Amino acid sequence: MRAVINKAIQQALQEDHSDRDVTTHCLVSEDQISKATIISRETCMVCGLEIITAIFRRLDKKMKITCHAQDGEEVLKNQKVISFEGKTRALLSGERVALNFFSYLSGIATLTNRFVDKVSDLPVKIMDTRKTIPGLRALVKMAVRCGGGVNHRFNLNEMVIIKDNHLLAYEKDATVRDAIRHVRRQTKKLIVVEVDTFAQFKQALEADPDIVLLDNMSIPQLKKAVQYCKRQKKTCLLEASGGINLHNVRHIALTGVDRISIGALTHSPRAIDFSMEFGEALC
Repeated sequence: MRAVINKAIQQALQEDHSDRDVTTHCLVSEDQISKATIISRETCMVCGLEIITAIFRRLDKKMKITCHAQDGEEVLKNQKVISFEGKTRALLSGERVALNFFSYLSGIATLTNRFVDKVSDLPVKIMDTRKTIPGLRALVKMAVRCGGGVNHRFNLNEMVIIKDNHLLAYEKDATVRDAIRHVRRQTKKLIVVEVDTFAQFKQALEADPDIVLLDNMSIPQLKKAVQYCKRQKKTCLLEASGGINLHNVRHIALTGVDRISIGALTHSPRAIDFSMEFGEALC
Protein backbone atom coordinates (compact mmCIF):
# COMPACT_ATOMS: atom_id res chain seq x y z
CA MET A 1 0.00 0.00 0.00
CA ARG A 2 2.86 2.36 0.78
CA ALA A 3 4.20 1.96 -2.77
CA VAL A 4 0.75 2.80 -4.20
CA ILE A 5 0.50 5.90 -2.03
CA ASN A 6 3.99 7.06 -2.98
CA LYS A 7 3.27 6.62 -6.67
CA ALA A 8 -0.01 8.56 -6.43
CA ILE A 9 1.68 11.38 -4.49
CA GLN A 10 4.57 11.61 -6.92
CA GLN A 11 2.22 11.84 -9.89
CA ALA A 12 0.05 14.48 -8.20
CA LEU A 13 3.00 16.66 -7.17
CA GLN A 14 4.52 16.43 -10.64
CA GLU A 15 1.19 17.33 -12.19
CA ASP A 16 1.00 20.45 -10.00
CA HIS A 17 4.71 21.35 -10.47
CA SER A 18 4.97 21.71 -6.71
CA ASP A 19 8.73 22.15 -6.97
CA ARG A 20 8.24 25.15 -9.30
CA ASP A 21 5.54 27.07 -7.44
CA VAL A 22 6.32 30.47 -8.94
CA THR A 23 3.98 32.45 -6.67
CA THR A 24 5.36 30.97 -3.47
CA HIS A 25 8.97 31.20 -4.63
CA CYS A 26 8.53 34.88 -5.45
CA LEU A 27 6.95 35.80 -2.12
CA VAL A 28 8.37 33.41 0.48
CA SER A 29 11.99 32.81 1.46
CA GLU A 30 13.37 29.28 1.41
CA ASP A 31 14.07 29.27 5.16
CA GLN A 32 10.76 30.67 6.41
CA ILE A 33 8.89 28.48 8.92
CA SER A 34 5.13 28.57 9.55
CA LYS A 35 2.39 26.74 11.39
CA ALA A 36 -0.79 25.58 9.68
CA THR A 37 -3.83 23.46 10.47
CA ILE A 38 -6.32 21.56 8.32
CA ILE A 39 -9.84 22.09 9.61
CA SER A 40 -13.02 20.23 8.67
CA ARG A 41 -15.84 22.57 7.65
CA GLU A 42 -18.44 19.85 8.12
CA THR A 43 -19.03 16.70 10.14
CA CYS A 44 -17.51 13.79 8.25
CA MET A 45 -15.54 10.55 8.33
CA VAL A 46 -11.86 11.23 7.62
CA CYS A 47 -9.59 9.24 5.33
CA GLY A 48 -6.18 10.07 3.93
CA LEU A 49 -4.11 11.25 6.89
CA GLU A 50 -1.22 8.97 5.92
CA ILE A 51 -1.27 10.47 2.43
CA ILE A 52 -1.26 14.05 3.74
CA THR A 53 1.63 13.23 6.05
CA ALA A 54 3.61 11.67 3.19
CA ILE A 55 2.97 14.68 0.92
CA PHE A 56 4.34 17.25 3.33
CA ARG A 57 7.22 15.05 4.50
CA ARG A 58 8.25 14.70 0.87
CA LEU A 59 8.29 18.49 0.51
CA ASP A 60 9.94 19.08 3.90
CA LYS A 61 11.62 16.11 5.57
CA LYS A 62 11.69 17.95 8.92
CA MET A 63 8.01 18.90 8.86
CA LYS A 64 6.42 18.47 12.31
CA ILE A 65 2.97 16.89 11.92
CA THR A 66 0.34 16.21 14.59
CA CYS A 67 -2.82 14.28 13.78
CA HIS A 68 -5.86 15.13 15.90
CA ALA A 69 -7.93 12.28 14.46
CA GLN A 70 -7.45 8.90 12.85
CA ASP A 71 -8.58 7.50 9.50
CA GLY A 72 -12.05 6.03 9.91
CA GLU A 73 -12.92 8.44 12.73
CA GLU A 74 -15.74 10.96 12.63
CA VAL A 75 -14.78 14.61 13.10
CA LEU A 76 -17.13 17.51 13.74
CA LYS A 77 -17.63 20.78 11.91
CA ASN A 78 -14.74 23.22 12.51
CA GLN A 79 -12.65 20.55 14.22
CA LYS A 80 -8.88 20.56 13.80
CA VAL A 81 -7.82 17.42 11.98
CA ILE A 82 -4.06 17.75 11.45
CA SER A 83 -1.48 20.42 12.33
CA PHE A 84 1.90 21.28 10.78
CA GLU A 85 5.03 23.21 11.59
CA GLY A 86 7.64 23.47 8.87
CA LYS A 87 8.83 25.28 5.79
CA THR A 88 6.25 27.75 4.55
CA ARG A 89 7.07 26.93 0.94
CA ALA A 90 6.28 23.26 1.52
CA LEU A 91 2.97 24.07 3.20
CA LEU A 92 1.86 26.41 0.42
CA SER A 93 3.04 24.22 -2.47
CA GLY A 94 1.54 21.03 -1.07
CA GLU A 95 -1.74 22.49 0.17
CA ARG A 96 -3.94 21.83 -2.85
CA VAL A 97 -2.60 18.35 -3.60
CA ALA A 98 -3.12 17.34 0.03
CA LEU A 99 -6.63 18.77 0.22
CA ASN A 100 -7.61 17.17 -3.09
CA PHE A 101 -6.73 13.71 -1.82
CA PHE A 102 -8.19 14.32 1.63
CA SER A 103 -11.49 15.80 0.42
CA TYR A 104 -12.08 13.06 -2.14
CA LEU A 105 -11.18 10.08 0.04
CA SER A 106 -13.01 11.45 3.07
CA GLY A 107 -16.07 11.95 0.84
CA ILE A 108 -16.00 8.26 -0.07
CA ALA A 109 -15.53 7.21 3.56
CA THR A 110 -18.35 9.49 4.70
CA LEU A 111 -20.82 8.30 2.06
CA THR A 112 -19.94 4.67 2.73
CA ASN A 113 -20.46 5.16 6.43
CA ARG A 114 -23.91 6.63 5.84
CA PHE A 115 -24.92 3.45 3.99
CA VAL A 116 -23.34 1.25 6.65
CA ASP A 117 -25.21 3.09 9.41
CA LYS A 118 -28.52 2.41 7.67
CA VAL A 119 -28.04 -1.36 7.98
CA SER A 120 -25.69 -1.65 10.96
CA ASP A 121 -28.08 -3.93 12.87
CA LEU A 122 -28.50 -6.34 9.95
CA PRO A 123 -26.19 -9.18 8.77
CA VAL A 124 -25.41 -7.62 5.39
CA LYS A 125 -22.22 -6.23 3.87
CA ILE A 126 -22.05 -2.89 2.08
CA MET A 127 -19.62 -3.30 -0.81
CA ASP A 128 -17.98 -1.16 -3.46
CA THR A 129 -17.43 -1.90 -7.16
CA ARG A 130 -14.72 -1.32 -9.79
CA LYS A 131 -16.26 2.04 -10.74
CA THR A 132 -13.18 3.96 -9.66
CA ILE A 133 -10.96 6.68 -11.12
CA PRO A 134 -8.17 4.88 -13.05
CA GLY A 135 -4.94 4.73 -11.09
CA LEU A 136 -6.56 5.45 -7.71
CA ARG A 137 -8.41 2.19 -7.06
CA ALA A 138 -6.32 1.09 -4.09
CA LEU A 139 -6.77 4.46 -2.38
CA VAL A 140 -10.47 4.57 -3.16
CA LYS A 141 -11.04 1.08 -1.77
CA MET A 142 -9.06 2.07 1.33
CA ALA A 143 -11.55 4.90 1.81
CA VAL A 144 -14.47 2.46 1.54
CA ARG A 145 -12.91 0.37 4.31
CA CYS A 146 -12.45 3.51 6.43
CA GLY A 147 -16.19 4.09 6.13
CA GLY A 148 -16.98 0.58 7.32
CA GLY A 149 -17.62 -0.91 3.89
CA VAL A 150 -16.18 -4.06 2.34
CA ASN A 151 -14.17 -4.24 -0.87
CA HIS A 152 -15.44 -6.20 -3.85
CA ARG A 153 -12.88 -7.52 -6.34
CA PHE A 154 -9.89 -5.28 -7.03
CA ASN A 155 -9.33 -6.44 -10.60
CA LEU A 156 -10.52 -8.74 -13.36
CA ASN A 157 -8.24 -11.59 -12.33
CA GLU A 158 -9.37 -11.83 -8.71
CA MET A 159 -12.57 -13.74 -9.42
CA VAL A 160 -14.97 -14.64 -12.22
CA ILE A 161 -18.00 -12.40 -12.69
CA ILE A 162 -20.23 -13.51 -15.57
CA LYS A 163 -22.39 -10.66 -16.86
CA ASP A 164 -24.88 -10.36 -19.71
CA ASN A 165 -22.28 -9.23 -22.24
CA HIS A 166 -20.15 -12.25 -21.41
CA LEU A 167 -23.09 -14.49 -22.21
CA LEU A 168 -23.68 -12.73 -25.54
CA ALA A 169 -20.01 -13.08 -26.45
CA TYR A 170 -19.70 -16.68 -25.22
CA GLU A 171 -22.19 -18.54 -27.33
CA LYS A 172 -25.51 -17.90 -29.03
CA ASP A 173 -28.48 -18.93 -26.86
CA ALA A 174 -26.15 -19.92 -23.99
CA THR A 175 -27.72 -19.84 -20.54
CA VAL A 176 -26.11 -18.68 -17.31
CA ARG A 177 -26.08 -22.34 -16.24
CA ASP A 178 -24.05 -23.26 -19.34
CA ALA A 179 -21.60 -20.42 -18.76
CA ILE A 180 -21.04 -21.26 -15.10
CA ARG A 181 -20.37 -24.91 -15.84
CA HIS A 182 -18.02 -24.00 -18.67
CA VAL A 183 -16.03 -21.65 -16.43
CA ARG A 184 -16.00 -24.15 -13.55
CA ARG A 185 -14.12 -26.63 -15.74
CA GLN A 186 -11.37 -24.07 -16.36
CA THR A 187 -10.73 -22.35 -13.04
CA LYS A 188 -10.99 -22.84 -9.30
CA LYS A 189 -11.52 -19.15 -8.66
CA LEU A 190 -14.67 -17.77 -7.08
CA ILE A 191 -17.53 -17.59 -9.57
CA VAL A 192 -20.09 -14.80 -9.47
CA VAL A 193 -22.93 -14.61 -11.97
CA GLU A 194 -25.16 -11.61 -12.64
CA VAL A 195 -28.86 -12.22 -13.28
CA ASP A 196 -31.74 -9.80 -13.80
CA THR A 197 -34.73 -12.15 -13.98
CA PHE A 198 -36.02 -14.87 -11.69
CA ALA A 199 -35.80 -17.39 -14.52
CA GLN A 200 -32.09 -16.64 -14.91
CA PHE A 201 -31.67 -16.88 -11.16
CA LYS A 202 -33.14 -20.41 -11.06
CA GLN A 203 -30.89 -21.48 -13.92
CA ALA A 204 -27.84 -20.05 -12.19
CA LEU A 205 -28.57 -21.93 -8.95
CA GLU A 206 -28.58 -25.22 -10.84
CA ALA A 207 -24.88 -24.73 -11.57
CA ASP A 208 -23.98 -23.80 -7.96
CA PRO A 209 -22.11 -20.50 -8.37
CA ASP A 210 -20.42 -19.01 -5.30
CA ILE A 211 -22.33 -15.73 -5.51
CA VAL A 212 -25.38 -14.61 -7.47
CA LEU A 213 -25.59 -10.92 -8.22
CA LEU A 214 -29.25 -9.85 -8.39
CA ASP A 215 -29.13 -6.86 -10.70
CA ASN A 216 -31.79 -4.14 -10.50
CA MET A 217 -34.38 -6.45 -8.98
CA SER A 218 -37.38 -5.08 -7.09
CA ILE A 219 -37.90 -5.66 -3.38
CA PRO A 220 -40.49 -8.42 -4.03
CA GLN A 221 -38.14 -10.10 -6.53
CA LEU A 222 -35.26 -10.00 -4.04
CA LYS A 223 -37.43 -11.54 -1.32
CA LYS A 224 -38.57 -14.25 -3.71
CA ALA A 225 -34.97 -15.04 -4.67
CA VAL A 226 -33.83 -15.25 -1.03
CA GLN A 227 -36.73 -17.54 -0.09
CA TYR A 228 -36.22 -19.77 -3.14
CA CYS A 229 -32.51 -20.11 -2.38
CA LYS A 230 -33.31 -21.23 1.17
CA ARG A 231 -35.89 -23.75 0.00
CA GLN A 232 -33.37 -25.22 -2.42
CA LYS A 233 -30.81 -25.37 0.42
CA LYS A 234 -28.22 -23.57 -1.67
CA THR A 235 -25.18 -22.09 0.09
CA CYS A 236 -24.29 -19.40 -2.44
CA LEU A 237 -24.31 -15.78 -1.32
CA LEU A 238 -26.87 -13.38 -2.77
CA GLU A 239 -25.84 -9.87 -3.69
CA ALA A 240 -28.17 -7.00 -4.58
CA SER A 241 -26.94 -4.39 -7.03
CA GLY A 242 -28.28 -1.51 -9.10
CA GLY A 243 -30.36 1.53 -8.22
CA ILE A 244 -29.41 1.46 -4.54
CA ASN A 245 -29.49 4.67 -2.53
CA LEU A 246 -29.77 5.85 1.06
CA HIS A 247 -33.57 5.77 0.87
CA ASN A 248 -33.94 2.14 -0.19
CA VAL A 249 -30.80 0.41 1.11
CA ARG A 250 -32.43 -0.70 4.36
CA HIS A 251 -35.48 -2.09 2.55
CA ILE A 252 -33.13 -4.06 0.32
CA ALA A 253 -31.13 -5.32 3.28
CA LEU A 254 -34.32 -6.50 4.99
CA THR A 255 -35.01 -8.90 2.09
CA GLY A 256 -32.27 -11.13 3.48
CA VAL A 257 -29.55 -10.66 0.84
CA ASP A 258 -25.99 -11.19 2.07
CA ARG A 259 -24.31 -8.33 0.22
CA ILE A 260 -25.24 -5.00 -1.32
CA SER A 261 -22.83 -3.52 -3.89
CA ILE A 262 -23.10 0.19 -4.59
CA GLY A 263 -21.24 1.89 -7.44
CA ALA A 264 -22.11 5.35 -6.13
CA LEU A 265 -19.73 4.88 -3.19
CA THR A 266 -16.80 5.48 -5.50
CA HIS A 267 -18.16 7.11 -8.65
CA SER A 268 -20.37 9.77 -7.08
CA PRO A 269 -19.03 10.85 -3.68
CA ARG A 270 -19.28 14.51 -2.68
CA ALA A 271 -15.93 15.97 -1.68
CA ILE A 272 -15.69 17.02 1.95
CA ASP A 273 -14.97 20.68 2.67
CA PHE A 274 -11.58 21.00 4.39
CA SER A 275 -9.47 24.13 4.59
CA MET A 276 -5.89 24.83 5.57
CA GLU A 277 -5.51 27.76 7.94
CA PHE A 278 -2.09 29.41 8.29
CA GLY A 279 -0.74 31.12 11.39
CA GLU A 280 1.86 33.86 11.30
CA ALA A 281 5.32 32.95 10.09
CA LEU A 282 7.55 31.85 12.99
CA CYS A 283 10.78 32.99 11.37
